[in-house]
Amino acid sequence: MPADLAALAPAPPLAVWRRPAVRLGALAIAVVALVAVYLFTDVPGSLAFAVRIRILTVAAMAVVAVAVGVSTVVFHTITQNRILTPSIMGFDAFYALISTIIVFFFGSASFLHADELTLWLTQLVVMVAFSVFLFTWMFGGKRRSIHLMLLVGIVLGTFFRSFTEWMQRMLDPLDFQILSDAMFASLTRPDPTLLLFTALLVAAACAALVPLVPTLDVLTLGEPAAVGLGVSHRRVVLALFTIVSIMIAASTALVGPILFFGLIVANLAYSYAGSFRHAWTLPAAALIGLVCLLGAQLVLEQLLSFGGSLSMVIEFAGGLFFLFLVLRKGAR
Repeated sequence: MPADLAALAPAPPLAVWRRPAVRLGALAIAVVALVAVYLFTDVPGSLAFAVRIRILTVAAMAVVAVAVGVSTVVFHTITQNRILTPSIMGFDAFYALISTIIVFFFGSASFLHADELTLWLTQLVVMVAFSVFLFTWMFGGKRRSIHLMLLVGIVLGTFFRSFTEWMQRMLDPLDFQILSDAMFASLTRPDPTLLLFTALLVAAACAALVPLVPTLDVLTLGEPAAVGLGVSHRRVVLALFTIVSIMIAASTALVGPILFFGLIVANLAYSYAGSFRHAWTLPAAALIGLVCLLGAQLVLEQLLSFGGSLSMVIEFAGGLFFLFLVLRKGAR
């Protein structure tokens, strides 16, 4: 066949599927299909009312999927480790500590009747301030050691969990029950105002990340290579850590902690995207996260009849996936 005719011949299906744009398109179609199934399947009573409530749930899932998926991929690039997640820095432990302190000193009634926007802002500001302080203290000076910063984050997270458990042991049983319920991530029927503020914050963080996407590709080569190619490593890493902390803190303050969710979607995105470039892996992680959340919610509603919590399903699957990754790394 002449060269000009060969160029016009259609590409084999396998070659077409290897293109990242085709794979992202397939993910987008899957998301649209799952959203339609979730919105219009098994609707009790008024369709308009049910769809309006479920749209809020889908919006919360989308915000969480984008925040957790994107921030985890960026965190992996910074740390050069695909097993660690931002939660290892103690975000979940710090969230639990803040809620426990409020219940411990002011009672569960104050916690339940507190203004949700004020509580969200308090948790967000405290978590972001803590993470930015940790990043600048451990990475902004002469130490400049990501591994030392991670070690300090793990130690502080362990301390926060221990201190939280100590305070919880002294709580009234009713207060402890209310606090325990608040510790489970809940994506259904979120507060519209908090959802709007969280979505705007995550969107702003994503917008700040867009100019740094080519730099993220360079950071995958390692610090020496990145510095040799003209990247201001410390400045860029501090900016990326700040963006990651804002995304995770906003998501956690909205729905609560989801430990292994980022680990699942980020590693699935690496395998699925068909490219190492962050222009493909970042949206792939967000879309895969939304597919996982919608799929798990449909399984709970349609197959298990709400016989469990979505966060419990994610944590169970994430824990098994984490063990699989650790064992696979150790076998190599």
